Amino acid sequence: MRYRTLGSSGCAVSVLALGTMTFGSETDEAGSHAQLDRFFEAGGNLIDTADVYSGTESESIIGRWLAKQSPEVRDEAVIATKGRFPTGTGPNDLGLSRRHLSRAIDASLHRLGVECIDLYQVHAYDPLTPLEETLRALDDAVRMGKIHYVGLSNFTGWQVQKVVDIADFRGLSRPVTLQPQYNLLVREIEWEIVPACQAEGLGLLPWSPLGGGWLTGKYRRDEPPTGPTRLGDNPDRGVEAYGRRNPRQRTWDVVDAVEAVARDRGSSMAQVALSWLRDRPAVTSVILGARTLQQLEDNLGAADLDLSPEETARLDGASDPGAADYPYGGPGTDQRSRKVEGGR
Repeated sequence: MRYRTLGSSGCAVSVLALGTMTFGSETDEAGSHAQLDRFFEAGGNLIDTADVYSGTESESIIGRWLAKQSPEVRDEAVIATKGRFPTGTGPNDLGLSRRHLSRAIDASLHRLGVECIDLYQVHAYDPLTPLEETLRALDDAVRMGKIHYVGLSNFTGWQVQKVVDIADFRGLSRPVTLQPQYNLLVREIEWEIVPACQAEGLGLLPWSPLGGGWLTGKYRRDEPPTGPTRLGDNPDRGVEAYGRRNPRQRTWDVVDAVEAVARDRGSSMAQVALSWLRDRPAVTSVILGARTLQQLEDNLGAADLDLSPEETARLDGASDPGAADYPYGGPGTDQRSRKVEGGR
C-alpha cells in the first residue's frame, strides 16, 4: 500500500480508503469488522464514515472495532467522519450552524470512542448558515483538540474557493480535503472543482469510484437490471444507461474500454477503474465502498496496479464528458495566441 499526505497537511494516509456507508445496513457488524481487519492487514489506514450512515450505526460499529484493537492499531488508524444532515427531528438537528456542529462532533466522538477525530468533513453546503459561522465553529473544535483537520464534501468550485478565502482572511483552520463524486463516468468536476482544489492545496477523496457498480461489469447492455439491486428498482438511476435521456451511449463506451484494459492486463474491471482514479491530479485517496469481504479483496488489488500511458489515454478518451465550448474551450478562449507587447 502506498501513502500520500492528506491534502496540504502532513498526515500520511493510504491511497485507498475504506468507506463504511454499508456498515450496519448492507453489511452486518461481523462482516464490517472483517473488512476493517483485512483493510489494515493490507496496509490501509484511512477509514471514512459519517454520522448519518445507517442511522449513526456505522460510526458505532467502527467504535466497537477500535475498542478491540491494540494501542498500535488505534494509533495508526486515521478516522474521517462527516456532519451536516439530520440526526434528529428538530429544526436544529441538521445544517452547519455552530449549534448543530458542536453537538454533532461530540456525538461522533462518543460513538467512535476516540478523543479526537482526524478529519472532520462538512457533508454538504448549507445555504442557511454563514460560512464564517461554520468555519469558526470548526476552528474552535480544532483548538479544543476535538478534530485535527477540516474537510469539505460535495461542494462546488466557487464554494470551495469562498471557504478557503474566508479561512485565510480570518486566520481560521482551512480545509485540507474535498470529498466529491468522481469516477470514469462522472468527470465533470474536472472543469472547475479540481482546478480550485489544485490551486488551494486540497486533496480529493473521491466517493463512488465504481459508478454504483457500472465499472465492475455487473451490468450488461442487452440485460436491463432487475431484482434486488440499486438499479433493479430503478433502471434510470445514476448514469441512466438504460434511460431515454442517454442517446450517446457514452456509458457503454466507458464500460467497454474498462473491460478491454482489464482483459489485457488480467485484472478485474474494478481494479482498472480504481487505478485510473487513484492517479488523477489532486487525488489523495480513493474511497472503497464494498458490501462484502470478497469485493474488498478485489478492490485492494488496485493498490499495486499501475496503468500504462496508453491504457490511461484509452480510458481518458472513452470517458471524456465533452465540455461545452464556452468558457472551457472553443473559439475565443485560447489565450496562448494573444500577442502582448508590454504593459496590458
